[in-house]
Amino acid sequence: MKQQSDFLVIGSGIAGLSFALQAAAHGSVAVVTKREIAESATNYAQGGIATVSSNEDTFDAHVQDTLVAGAGICHEDVVRMVVEEGPQVIRNLIEWGVQFTMNEGGYDLTREGGHSARRILHAEDVTGREIERALVAAVAKHPNITIYENHIAIDLITEAKVLKQPLKENRCLGAHVLDIKAEKVKTFASRITLLASGGAGKVYLYTCNPDVATGDGVAMAYRAGATVANMEFMQFHPTTLYHPTARSFLISEAVRGEGAILKRRDGTAFMERYHPLKDLAPRDIVARAIDNEMKTHGDDCVYLDIRHRGAEYITQRFPNIYQTCLEFGIDMSKDMIPVVPAAHYLCGGVAVNDDAETDVKHLYAIGEVAFTGLHGGNRLASNSLLEAAVYAGRAFKHAVEVLKKESFNTPEIPHWDCGTATNSDEMVVVSQNWDEIRRFMWNYVGIVRTDKRLERAMHRIDLIQREIEEYYWNFIVTSDLIELRNIATVAKLIVSCAQLRKESRGLNYNIDHPGVDDVNWQRDTYLKKGF
Repeated sequence: MKQQSDFLVIGSGIAGLSFALQAAAHGSVAVVTKREIAESATNYAQGGIATVSSNEDTFDAHVQDTLVAGAGICHEDVVRMVVEEGPQVIRNLIEWGVQFTMNEGGYDLTREGGHSARRILHAEDVTGREIERALVAAVAKHPNITIYENHIAIDLITEAKVLKQPLKENRCLGAHVLDIKAEKVKTFASRITLLASGGAGKVYLYTCNPDVATGDGVAMAYRAGATVANMEFMQFHPTTLYHPTARSFLISEAVRGEGAILKRRDGTAFMERYHPLKDLAPRDIVARAIDNEMKTHGDDCVYLDIRHRGAEYITQRFPNIYQTCLEFGIDMSKDMIPVVPAAHYLCGGVAVNDDAETDVKHLYAIGEVAFTGLHGGNRLASNSLLEAAVYAGRAFKHAVEVLKKESFNTPEIPHWDCGTATNSDEMVVVSQNWDEIRRFMWNYVGIVRTDKRLERAMHRIDLIQREIEEYYWNFIVTSDLIELRNIATVAKLIVSCAQLRKESRGLNYNIDHPGVDDVNWQRDTYLKKGF
């Protein structure tokens, strides 16, 4: 079965849907998404979107805050570009129907860790849900956009793969996609392919990411020959709810932004020992501080205390967080909230230029799947939604120009061939490998690393990848098998980059290399298949 479109968008968060809405004025758009359309990391974003929108703030201040958080390896030109284009993308979102929280003076701006001013626009404490709601409603009404829910991309189709020969300039022609419910592989041919598939938090045992965050876009792009970068920088959100049945519910950065204090079990505040900004320090500092406090004192968690703000303020400012905590028996107006760090955001990804182009022609990447140079060694809170929206606009404009200028002499794309593959009756192999990868990534390649731990992780991932490849080609593909293959690929990329970087910078903290090495490592880490 073959689907043909001008634009193929893989992913349905703010990145993919923002691009789709703009591209749809210039051609047909197919949006492929693994679950229901709203099931994306965007939908779970609580805090907000950072942009300069008050007279008390400046572009220079936002740029400087981003550079400081990024630990010396942000691309300053990219940072400035994203920050200065922020106000326009906010106007776009509002035009598409996003309703940000207002107060008497205009938009209600909040502050989060690492920011020197109040510049976070939010929709109560469910900003991502509101953005996703508006974008889903807008794309549903557009006649040029077709949504394919419960479809998972297997691999990108490239010209080199079709012609079965290496090419100096490879080109993306679309993707093979599994229709999960029909259990059939479809061929999606497109003139422009956009990866907007989100992050890779599920590579780790503990994460606040949704289940769809299995690094699919990074893995597919790498297999297709695209360069990836800075995969060692996985951000661990400092504060996710610690409860056996809470599934790592995230307690927004904005809670600390509004005065919450991190404390030990006995009520002792500890962040002043780690950073001058105390509880508003950048996320890498806070996550390592919590990790150290837990290990030093033998505790399973630390606590977030905002009781001093009073019940009326807490319930109005954080209604969703308040209600969710209450469902687990925690009244945050009376009780301290037990929290632990969890894998949250991948600062590396598929390397792109200022127009979101990868080094495979006609393949673009935006959002968490992409490495733009904005985040450096650590992402500043609420810059992710901003980055996705800015690059959606830039990718759309560039892609439209490509469609106008270039002729598309596309070779005939073969349909998916499963050969002699059969249905598997050994899915325990998939679940076992999935669990093992996530556990050793947490234990060996987590918040704190050592050379020995990384060596052990690489040894394990090499063995597991061999098992997966054998299993993958012998049995008919399923969504579980596709995701397992992808998290294994992404795990190896993270370990490989972490082994290369012989220093501790930002989110990559290695006990064996505790200092920052600006002479050798004030740069990015690039990987490309076959090199």
